[in-house]
Amino acid sequence: MVTAGIDRCLWLFPPDEWKQLSDQLMEAASPFSRRARLLQRRIIAPAQEIELDKTGRILIPPSLKETVGLKKDCVLHGIKKYIEIWDVDEYSAYLRENEDEFQEAAEELGGAVSFF
Repeated sequence: MVTAGIDRCLWLFPPDEWKQLSDQLMEAASPFSRRARLLQRRIIAPAQEIELDKTGRILIPPSLKETVGLKKDCVLHGIKKYIEIWDVDEYSAYLRENEDEFQEAAEELGGAVSFF
């Protein structure tokens, strides 16, 4: 499944992970909550099953390409249970715009990770 993610990228999920996420979003949210409806409309509603073409490429629906500004070249990132798909220019802009926040997050969360 592919859907519009957060931060102007697409999220690509294996079917079982998508089911888990969509079930959680639908069950945890009251239809009377404006914010819950917003999340459901932005993440659940545009989700579409995707297919591979004859050469094994992912065929992304035009509506989702337009939603996130995906043009020609893209960047893919594996993020634990899903893949982010970014337009290369959008991703570069995102990195520039969030450099200071990245530094702060690294300092704040770095101690919580036993990496080194």
